[in-house]
Amino acid sequence: MTDTTGDRMIRVDMTQQTATIEPFPEEWKFLGGRGLSARILLDECNASCDPLGPDNILVMAPGVLSGTSAPTSGRISIGGKSPLTGGIKEANAGGNPGQDLMRLGYRVVVVTGQPADPERRYALDIDGDRATVVSADEHKGKWNYALIEDLAKTYSETASFISIGPAGEMRLAGASVACTDQEQERNPARHAGRGGLGAVMGSKGLKYVSIDAGKRPARKPANKKDFGALCKQYTKYYLEGPAKEPFPKWGTSVGCVEADALYTFPYKNRVEGRSPDVHTLDGMRIVESFEERGGGMHNCMTGCIVKCSNVVHDKDGNYKTSALEFETLTLLGATCGIASWEDVADLDRLCDEIGLDTIETGAAIAVYMDSGGMEFGDADGAKRILREIAEGTELGRAIGNGAAAIGRKRKHHRVPVVKGQALPAWDPRPLKATGITYCTSAMGADHTAGLIVEPGQPQEEMAAASQRAQIVNAVVDSSGFCSFMMINLDEVRGFYGAYFGEEVKREQIADMGWRILQDEWAFNRRAGFDSRDDVMPECMEQDAIGPAKWVWDVPDDVVADAYERYENTDALFELRS
Repeated sequence: MTDTTGDRMIRVDMTQQTATIEPFPEEWKFLGGRGLSARILLDECNASCDPLGPDNILVMAPGVLSGTSAPTSGRISIGGKSPLTGGIKEANAGGNPGQDLMRLGYRVVVVTGQPADPERRYALDIDGDRATVVSADEHKGKWNYALIEDLAKTYSETASFISIGPAGEMRLAGASVACTDQEQERNPARHAGRGGLGAVMGSKGLKYVSIDAGKRPARKPANKKDFGALCKQYTKYYLEGPAKEPFPKWGTSVGCVEADALYTFPYKNRVEGRSPDVHTLDGMRIVESFEERGGGMHNCMTGCIVKCSNVVHDKDGNYKTSALEFETLTLLGATCGIASWEDVADLDRLCDEIGLDTIETGAAIAVYMDSGGMEFGDADGAKRILREIAEGTELGRAIGNGAAAIGRKRKHHRVPVVKGQALPAWDPRPLKATGITYCTSAMGADHTAGLIVEPGQPQEEMAAASQRAQIVNAVVDSSGFCSFMMINLDEVRGFYGAYFGEEVKREQIADMGWRILQDEWAFNRRAGFDSRDDVMPECMEQDAIGPAKWVWDVPDDVVADAYERYENTDALFELRS
C-alpha cells in the first residue's frame, strides 16, 4: 500500500503573507484535482462570499496521479468561487506545475485572505521543504510572456510557473490562470481558462507561483510491477489506436470541418451553425504551415504521449503561440465572423499574454459585434479591443468581464450564456445532451464538464447520457489524466488500484464521480442557485439553425432528470473521456 502519510499541503494566508506546510489529510487520499478542490471549497469556503473578496478560497490541486509515470497524467485544477458565475468553478490546465508539485509531495495549495493594500503584488516560491510568500511588486502589470522571460533569469531552469496577466490583476471575470510548458520552452501557454479564476488569483495579490522540483523523481506506486504494466499497456493501446486518428495526431484544431458538418461551428454570435470560412480557419492549414515555417506538434508536459499541442509560427518562422485550439478558432474566429486562422493566432497570443479565457473573450467580442459595436469580421478591431483590456479602458473592462457583462452594457438580446458563462463551441441546439450538461453542471456552460457529440439522440436518453459524461469527466479531472487520453473509469480505477496498492471497485470509482457532482451542486445551492438557473438563454430557444431548424426545446423535467442518479451500468464504465 502506498504510504501517503508523507504527503503535504500548503496553506497560504495572503492577509499576513505567510505560507505553512501541513500534513495532507489521510481521508483525502483518493481526492485530487477537481474532486479535492470541490471538497475544500464546500468544507472551508463561505459560498455566499464575494468572489473577489478575502473570504473566497483559491485552490491549486494536481490530479491524484500527477507526478507519477502514468502517461499524460500531470494536469492541475485551479478552483474557487467564480466571479463570472457566482458559483463553484474548476478550470483544468496542462504544463508542468502539477507534475512538479506532486513530485515534491504537495497535494494541494490553498490560498486564503487578501492583502490590505490592493496595489501590492506577491509571489509564492515553492521547493522541497519551503513555501515562501515574497514581494513581486516589480512584476506588476507585466504580460505573461514578459513575466516568464524575466523570471527565467533569476529562477532555476527546472522551475515551472503559474501566473496571471493584467486581466487577472484588474480582477476581470474573464481572466485565466497560466501554467508554463515543459522546461525547454516554459511558455505560459497552458491556461486554466474558464470561470475567471485569474481574477480570484489577482484578488489575492498573487502574481505568480514558482515550483522547483529540481531532480526529484516520479512518485512511486505501491505495486510497481502492476503500475508499470498498466503504463505500458495503455500507452500501447493509445498509440496504436486513438493516436492514429487526426485529432490526437494534430490536435483539436483539425476538428473545425467535422464540427461545421454537425452545425456546431457557430457563426456570427451563433445566428448560424456553420461558417463559410471553415476551410480558412481549419487547423489543417496550421499543419500545412509546419513544413515552410517550422513549428509542429509537441507535448505540453513531461510524460505526455498525446502531443496534441500545435506550436504555431508566423510567416518569418518565429514562434507565435501554442496551442491554437478548436475552441479558440471557433469563438475568436467563426463566432466573430473572422475568416483567417492567422488572425485567430494573433488573438490567441494576445489572450495568453493578457491572461484571458479565449472562449469567454471571443463570445464577448461577438456579442459586441452583434450589438452594432463594430463589424463582424473586423480582426484588427478585435485585436485593438484586446489591447484595450490590458489598458483598462471602459470598453476593455466590459469585454474582459465576459459575454454577459458586455451584453448588459449594450442592452443586447442575444447573449449565449448559461449561469453567466459563455457557451463553448459545441452548440446545444443540435447536441441536446450536451445542453443538459450546460444546464445542470454547477459550473455553467462548460463542455469539459460532460460533452456528448451525438446529434439526434432520443430525448429519453439525454439526461442519462449527460449524467454519465459528467461523472466520467469529474473522475478524470480529479485523476490528473488529460481528457484527450480517452480513458474510461475501469482504466482509471486500475491505475488507482496499482498506485495505492488496494482494490478500487467499480462502485467506488463511480461514487467518487457522483460525490464530486454532489459537492459542487451543494456549494451552488448554498450560493443561492436553484432550478431557475438551469436554463438556456432565450436566443437558443428562438434562433433556429441547420436544415432541421434546431432550437433548444428540451423540457425542464428532462433536464432535471440529470440530478437523479441512474443505475451504474456498463455504459458508464465504457464511456471514454
